[in-house]
Amino acid sequence: MVIHFAATLLLHTNGMSTEPTSVNLRSLELGVGGMTCASCVTRVEKALKKVPGVQDATVNLATESARVTWHGDKDEDLSAQLRRAVREAGYEPRAASAAFDNVTDDSSWAGFAPVGIGLLLCAPLVLPMLLLPLGVSWMPPAWVQFALATPVQFGLGARFYKAAWGALAARGGNMELLVSIGTTAAWLLSTWQWLFSEHGAHAHLYFESAAVVVTLVRLGKWLEQRAKRQTTAAIRALHALRPELAHLIDENGLEKDIPADELRPGDHVAVRPGERVPADGRVAEGATQVDESMLTGEPLPVAKGVGEQLTGGAINGDGRVVLHVSAVGSQSVLAHIIRLVQDAQAVKAPVQRLVDRASAVFVPTVIGLALLTLAGWWLLGVDGQTALIRAVAVLVIACPCALGLATPTAIMAGTGVAAKFGILIKDAEALEIAHRLDTIAFDKTGTLTEGRPRLLALYPAPGVDEIAALRTAARLQSGSEHLLARAVLRAARERGIEIGPPQSARAVPGRGTEGMVAGHGVLIGSLHWMKELGVALEPFAALADEQQAQGATVSVLATRNPSVRNAPPRPMALLAFGDQPKPGAAAALATLRASGVQVVMISGDNRGAAEAVARSLGIRPEFGEVLAEVLPDGKARAIAQLQAGELQAGEQTRPRRIVAMVGDGVNDAPALAAADVGIAMGSGADVAMHAAGITLMRGDLALAPAALDISRRTVAKIRQNLFWAFAYNVAGIPLAALGYLSPVMAGAAMALSSVSVMSNALLLRRWQPPG
Repeated sequence: MVIHFAATLLLHTNGMSTEPTSVNLRSLELGVGGMTCASCVTRVEKALKKVPGVQDATVNLATESARVTWHGDKDEDLSAQLRRAVREAGYEPRAASAAFDNVTDDSSWAGFAPVGIGLLLCAPLVLPMLLLPLGVSWMPPAWVQFALATPVQFGLGARFYKAAWGALAARGGNMELLVSIGTTAAWLLSTWQWLFSEHGAHAHLYFESAAVVVTLVRLGKWLEQRAKRQTTAAIRALHALRPELAHLIDENGLEKDIPADELRPGDHVAVRPGERVPADGRVAEGATQVDESMLTGEPLPVAKGVGEQLTGGAINGDGRVVLHVSAVGSQSVLAHIIRLVQDAQAVKAPVQRLVDRASAVFVPTVIGLALLTLAGWWLLGVDGQTALIRAVAVLVIACPCALGLATPTAIMAGTGVAAKFGILIKDAEALEIAHRLDTIAFDKTGTLTEGRPRLLALYPAPGVDEIAALRTAARLQSGSEHLLARAVLRAARERGIEIGPPQSARAVPGRGTEGMVAGHGVLIGSLHWMKELGVALEPFAALADEQQAQGATVSVLATRNPSVRNAPPRPMALLAFGDQPKPGAAAALATLRASGVQVVMISGDNRGAAEAVARSLGIRPEFGEVLAEVLPDGKARAIAQLQAGELQAGEQTRPRRIVAMVGDGVNDAPALAAADVGIAMGSGADVAMHAAGITLMRGDLALAPAALDISRRTVAKIRQNLFWAFAYNVAGIPLAALGYLSPVMAGAAMALSSVSVMSNALLLRRWQPPG
């Protein structure tokens, strides 16, 4: 399968990936380390947007990356300014691909050592609480509590102080600031009680609250990082498809091993049985079968022979082949797939913007609530230490970690598992809109049908030789890539007809082709065009109606005498073309209809032929589900009319319909861009895939309902995550303020909220296409 995205190349400058987005706009990606919550995201975005020339900046907590759009042509100066802005905001600028490329330890226990030490130090502090229900009253001496809690507070918790100081320096707030204030207050209160109160060593101390909260928060962050490694598994699996070595064949025909990164277009490479293909190219020698399942989701091996395309990363079967390299590095199919999935995971979903606005005021609000809790209990006559501990519990439970993770983790898991099955989602907005679709419009040729029409019949006009007519049609279209032109050329070659070039030829968009052949003006095109030109079609009227009723597409070959001005062309032959529906197309459309989605077919064919094909696929013309005789420049208008409800597409009408367009050709690109969601077939044209929000990596239409299904499930996970993230705070803050939650319980609940959000998102990894 040949898939070349019309996206820009991946460039890496000083750890950033850069791509032009228009003549005056450029897009850069930057890794950002040290973010822990939604408030961090908001502060980094504000810092980046203040850099001169930056038009927009979006930050993703789950991928720990920032996407910056800016004006200008020089990357170097802006790169330094962006890095400085991130550092001054209290965070660490990193390489753009660090989240995917720099995973040095992929074990499930990576990074657990500091957390384990914290748990061991906290165990003696927690033990008395566990023994109390058993009737055992025991408490370590105050100096032991101090000795155990202090390393946890200022060693394990050092990262909290560092991040909190950065937030204060940037006049902002984050999770670490809440944890630092709360645990430090508990530690200071306990130290003061021990050293200066009249009860001394027998005073009620809260060292366990400070130490356990710090440890639980670190445990929660470790679990988050572990889950993040699983959400990025799809990207890292794609990176792993790149083989390290390639067997280069030199000019003497000898093989030598070189790093695959050193391959260049034009090289010849030997690919042995069982090896991964090191680059994109065509088979120059040999034949084999290749496994492209990681790239396209197609589970069956695909036969490849001389001249056929091989995609880098595919697994060679049992045959040795020689590959003529055509694309390497950032221009390869694999690189574009990785880039597309990364883009989808880095771009912020619309619902996340609402969360970001809420998080911008969340931390100051929580600090205000904690102060109100302290003051309220103080005024009610409760002793100061109890009031302070309840205020600490408010600070701890309200940490907005889960809010920042709710949306991006679900998007990462959803887009990652979709890519595994051959569904590439370009941006989160397409993913979020797709679940609300109520209408899907399909292009006919190449999307619903196989896109390989055959010349079924040629009916010459009276006095015209059939072979001469076929030769004339083939010569006129010998340089054309149109599907019907290919069918004519194929039929001519099968008949052994020698095909020469025309004297001239030009395409008439949406109508046909005209030119000069053997000194005569020749035209071939649709009945509509021939009627416009005044061609006498009466001899072919009955034949045309008969063929169209059977679902054939008809064209007319006509000649024009250049010596006679203004005379209409004379008909020479009627050509009937047939194209078979794709296997599984009818079942896919039935699945969509069963899910409540209206199916519409858009075709440039005459109504009779279009309706015959539609009925074979289960599409109902009587309900307005067939839009026929639509010229290429009219597809976008048809989409706009469907969206506005101006076209009757089904039994019910709605004021505003959410419409997707599925297509594969160059002429589908405007309609794909005009639709609420564009879905391109991966076997189609580059520009179609560039205009679409979702790309189906193989021509199987069953992926269309699968794309809607993963969209629905991902959006459902986002909603569930946001509900639980808000629910923890809505329920937890009042309970903490009223004294029903200790700081230890608050810390556990806060950690649990983040872990539950991540775990819920990871359930998407079990998804499989329905059916």
